[in-house]
Amino acid sequence: MPITRYKSRRPILSPWRDLQAVQNRLAGVFDDPTRSWRGWTPSVNVSETKDGLEFTAELPGLSEDKLSIEIEDNVLTLSGEKIEQVTEGDEERRCHVSERHYGAFHRTFSLSRTINSDEIAATSENGVLTVLLPKAAEAKGRTIKIAKN
Repeated sequence: MPITRYKSRRPILSPWRDLQAVQNRLAGVFDDPTRSWRGWTPSVNVSETKDGLEFTAELPGLSEDKLSIEIEDNVLTLSGEKIEQVTEGDEERRCHVSERHYGAFHRTFSLSRTINSDEIAATSENGVLTVLLPKAAEAKGRTIKIAKN
């Protein structure tokens, strides 16, 4: 028995039913940044501490060898590709619902010149990539003592 998505019933006498269905589909494409015609975009959080910036990206099912992290001219670039696992020769298997995202992605972030690019570190655990970008010494700020005369 195939699994089908539940569709709510609308009044039969509604002349705008088809137009509303098209409008809802278009709104879903433009309102959800992870769904587009260009592939998929991982969700990213960026936070700042006194020591630096921390980028975390949700990348479930993406192995480290399919991921690239680059920095050039104070632009951080995260890119990669998640490939769908397809079993060849399995004609008896039919997909009824497919909501997972596959394909290539590319995210860029402009950074200030206060990042120490030589000490950037990245880790990946449980599908979450964490990139730590330490601030340069001159960007951390300091307290200036007032000299007494």
